[in-house]
Parts: sequence; structure tokens; C-alpha cells
Amino acid sequence: MTVYLVGAGPGDAELLTVRAARLVASADVIVYDRLIEPSVLELARHDAELIDVGKEPGGSNSQALINDLLVALGRRGSSVVRLKGGDPFVFGRGGEELIALRAAGVDCDVVPGVTSAFSGPLAAGIPVTHRGVAHGVTVVTGHVCDGDDDYFRRIAHPELSLVILMGVSQRSSIAGQLMRGGLSGETPVAVIESAWTIRQRVTRATLDALGALDVSPPAIIVVGPTAALALRDIMSEAAALA
Repeated sequence: MTVYLVGAGPGDAELLTVRAARLVASADVIVYDRLIEPSVLELARHDAELIDVGKEPGGSNSQALINDLLVALGRRGSSVVRLKGGDPFVFGRGGEELIALRAAGVDCDVVPGVTSAFSGPLAAGIPVTHRGVAHGVTVVTGHVCDGDDDYFRRIAHPELSLVILMGVSQRSSIAGQLMRGGLSGETPVAVIESAWTIRQRVTRATLDALGALDVSPPAIIVVGPTAALALRDIMSEAAALA
């Protein structure tokens, strides 16, 4: 049988791809991360085995243990879905799991997901690029601060949107580095918590206030001129007129 590395998208089950939904509904075993929404797991068969391997900060579920579990399940002959939030290959360590499965001789396949790096901001009406506002986008993990306290200074660019995943705990350091890199303290910032779920909350501010914001993970930080946009309001108006 095959282990499928499946992207669950940014939250709501309706944002799954058609193939992802079909595989979740037919799998014998689903190995899922902690950010997978209950609405996604509700698509599973009633007799499917659901295994939570979500890694809390400082938790005990190491990547090596998860790799070993996937190999063991694949060798058992079950149809296995490894369900990861967003896209498995955008800071999802999908590549590591793919390499481990292939090295063990276990058949595997990849099902891309809608990455939260782009869809998460749009939940707040923020496009990561917009003509005349931002000419490009940089996606980065906030974890780079753990080993490089100068990284964000080097990538600061006033004409690009910066999307930061897993950066809430480092938000003060990130803001300081970006301002040392030349970004104005008045640069728009938005933090989208639990995008595309009923718990979603959007906080808008400026870069010099980012470090003091009362926000919690999981959250996406957007820095740059597009963070001031609110196209969601336009989308809501259009829906009301339809």
C-alpha cells in the first residue's frame, strides 16, 4: 500500500483539494498534526485509525519518531494518509518524511495543499501581492531567529510583502531587525490568528508596535504595504449583492 503525504490546506475542510478529501475519506490510517481542524477529520471513515502526532513546543514527538511510525504503518500494508496543515512542503517537513519513506522502500505519493502562507492572509482580505502596492512576496519561518539574529535585517525590502510563519514568539526581535534593515516603523503589519477557522482573529498595527501586540500562535504575520488592505470587506459586499 501507499503512504500519502497530504496537505490539509489552511483550516476549513472546504479548502481541501478534491484529491485530499477523497484520500482522507478512504484511508485506513490518518496520521495528523495538531493544527488539523476537526471538520477535516470528520471526513474520515468511522473505522479509520486516527493517530495524533502533533508536536507542541517542547513536546516529545520528534520528527525521527514520526518518520519511523510512517515507515512501520506503510510496511503494515495499510492505506495511510499523513495529514499536514497547509502544504506539506512549505515549512511542513514533508521532504524529510518523503526521503525517510523512500529510503525504507515504502511507496509514497504527494498531494499538495493550499499553503497558509498565501491563503491565510487572504482570510483577512490581504493579498500578498497587489499591483502598484507590492511587487513580490517573501515567505519565511520565524524560527530563523533562533540561529541568526540578523536574518530579517538582510531581507527587509519596502516594496515586497513579507509573510512570516511560526514567528509570534520572535515578533519583537523580528520587528527590530526589519527596522534596522531600513523599514519604517510605520510599515503596516497584520497578524492573522487561526486563519479560516471559527477562532480567526485579525490584528492590524504598524511595525514598531508588533512586539507589543497581544497575539498567540498559530498565527501568520504579514509585513508590508499589502497588510493595510482589507479586500475581505469588498468580498463580503459582493456576496451580499449576489
